[in-house]
Amino acid sequence: MLELSNKKILVTGGAGFLGKQVVSQLVFAGANPVNIAVPRSRVCDLRILEKCQESVQGQDIVIHLAAHVGGIGLNREKPAELFYDNLIMGVQLIEAAYQAGVEKFVCVGTICAYPKFTPVPFRENDLWNGYPEETNAPYGIAKKALLVQLQSYRQQYGFNGIYLLPVNLYGPEDNFDPRSSHVIPALIHKIHQAQQQGEKQLAVWGDGSPTREFIYSTDAAMGIVMATQAYDSPEPVNLGTNTEISIKDLVNLISEIMDFRGEIVWQVEQPNGQPRRCLDTQLAEKSFGFSAQTKLAEGLKKTVQWYRQQV
Repeated sequence: MLELSNKKILVTGGAGFLGKQVVSQLVFAGANPVNIAVPRSRVCDLRILEKCQESVQGQDIVIHLAAHVGGIGLNREKPAELFYDNLIMGVQLIEAAYQAGVEKFVCVGTICAYPKFTPVPFRENDLWNGYPEETNAPYGIAKKALLVQLQSYRQQYGFNGIYLLPVNLYGPEDNFDPRSSHVIPALIHKIHQAQQQGEKQLAVWGDGSPTREFIYSTDAAMGIVMATQAYDSPEPVNLGTNTEISIKDLVNLISEIMDFRGEIVWQVEQPNGQPRRCLDTQLAEKSFGFSAQTKLAEGLKKTVQWYRQQV
């Protein structure tokens, strides 16, 4: 078990949705808040090599959460940016961390790295058995390349880098901007807007048939910190709940929680995205004792409550 109390820890993306939770979990696990560095993108653009080099100097652990990310709409609109930004940030940061003698590098990847048609539940050894779902392939492949880099650096240099694959996140402080948000915050925002405007219909992309798995942000952060302390293997490891729900059932559940009684109109001309997503989470439980604690309905109620307090 890696003792965190005397470690200097860099958390890229540490001021973001997941990052704030990771910082809190690090402190809960014994890290000294004074030793946790959170670079801000406006002054530390990780697409610039020199900024990566500056940020890792003197650090013992790097947890790389920073990403340019969004839902299907953003993936369709800006595939080149999503590929370039995520690849260049990660590649440069890993190289800089190795050069600076960082003790451990924790890279948080993406469920979008899995092939479009992956047997359910997704197992880590399925990661290379096909091409990702086309809509988010540029993002997924860019992040997956960082796994190859970490494994290569371990093989050649003995650099201790681990790679985590969290399933779709949700929770308070998520991105609720409809232009770039993921499905849960997008739905919460749309339902709230419909209620405010007295609308009796809600338009939702696709046909409702795809399934997704979601992990509450606090649980994901806990898994990341547990892996930071106790996982040192080259194999990627899933972080999830091992349960899936159809988009149709998800819409109905959020509508029930928010007391929306209007008609759901499925925009079948819009893309569904990957047909199914559900992770096999046995490796995380076996390797470092992680299992998610928050049930979906409970987490959604907390997320809706937070959102309504903000608007």
